[in-house]
Amino acid sequence: MLKRLSKYKTKLGNKKKATIKDIANVLNISPAAVSKALHDDSRISEKTKKAVKQVAKNLNYQPNHLASALRKGKSNLVGVIVPRTNSNFFSSVIQNMEEVLNRKGYNIIITQSNESYKKECANIDTLLFTQVDGIIASMANETVDLSYYEKIKSKGIPLILFDRGENDLNVDYIGINDYESSHMIVEHLVNQGCKRIAHIGGYKHTRIYNNRIRGYIDALGKHHLPLENELLIESNLTTEDGRIKMQQLLKLKKRPDAVYVAGDYAALGALQVLNEQHIDVPNDIALVGFGDEPFTGMVTPTLSSVNQQSSEIGRLAALTFLEHSKKDVVTQSLNKQILDAELIVRESSKKSKN
Repeated sequence: MLKRLSKYKTKLGNKKKATIKDIANVLNISPAAVSKALHDDSRISEKTKKAVKQVAKNLNYQPNHLASALRKGKSNLVGVIVPRTNSNFFSSVIQNMEEVLNRKGYNIIITQSNESYKKECANIDTLLFTQVDGIIASMANETVDLSYYEKIKSKGIPLILFDRGENDLNVDYIGINDYESSHMIVEHLVNQGCKRIAHIGGYKHTRIYNNRIRGYIDALGKHHLPLENELLIESNLTTEDGRIKMQQLLKLKKRPDAVYVAGDYAALGALQVLNEQHIDVPNDIALVGFGDEPFTGMVTPTLSSVNQQSSEIGRLAALTFLEHSKKDVVTQSLNKQILDAELIVRESSKKSKN
């Protein structure tokens, strides 16, 4: 057999992948017998199983999971789409999601949109081609057209959205109460004596940022503070954009005495500008971010922020998929699991008491 194997390896030459048929030719048995041996079928002798696995190893055989998924109608793969993986929030969601799914025999395929609608669509096509059993996603900032998400639903596989999702899709959603989170932040700033509170928000077409903007506006009204258009700015919430928007606010004739930023990276950019211009944070301008990224506790001053319950969101998203996986036919409707956020108060928003 070793001589035949050596000759066959030479014959394979530059062929990219060995197949079950190649293993069968080396051992002079049927491809069906090879397949059964690789799957530890009890009808195949231990001697044959051992020989098949040894030849498979020598030929660097890798099973074709896509072909297997097509045969079985199940791949045990779950696709995950996130805007970016360099965020602690998204990486924490993924970690906790994966832990739950791994325990049930599922692996995940992670893709990132980089906030691009076009890339998000390409990710969806790739995951569907890979025959994933479900998709768990958080939408890109650019996404307005939902047709590609409707495409997932039309395939009859579960779609679970987290953090960023749209009610119109009528699927499961897991996230925090963004509207109430804004109330919580504004109330905290009012209690610190702030009266002119600016908001650097995300784009209104994204539901979570729209909810944060609505919460900010309503909270101002609740505390009888005026809503001034120059204090409400939409942003892509990158660090650089945080710098630009903070500089814009500082050019106003009447500066804000507090700034609530809808993302920690933009808040970091805003804090850099305030520090560079030697503005006393928080006594001249208080600052609150959103997301509780690890760096919020390391910058000077430390940055107040909102904990979005990433661990629990990841766990619940995985459990929601697993519930759907038990059903022969997937029928989805709008089902929201909304968690309470937590404001972590740090130095950037605790004004000195006179």
